[in-house]
Amino acid sequence: MAVPKKRASRARRDMRRAHDHLNFTAAVESCPNCGEPKLRHHLCNGCGQYRGKQIIEVANAE
Repeated sequence: MAVPKKRASRARRDMRRAHDHLNFTAAVESCPNCGEPKLRHHLCNGCGQYRGKQIIEVANAE
């Protein structure tokens, strides 16, 4: 089994872990129909619409 010869420095370790803290908030937008947050290019879970068309029927909890 391969074992590193030298210990990785804190800087090198932290550079490797830099992507672990990224938040993908840019891919979240509000649905134009109901206003619920949804992922871009995805069906809205609140109203069942995608690009202005009703795709699935959603039972309202109201």
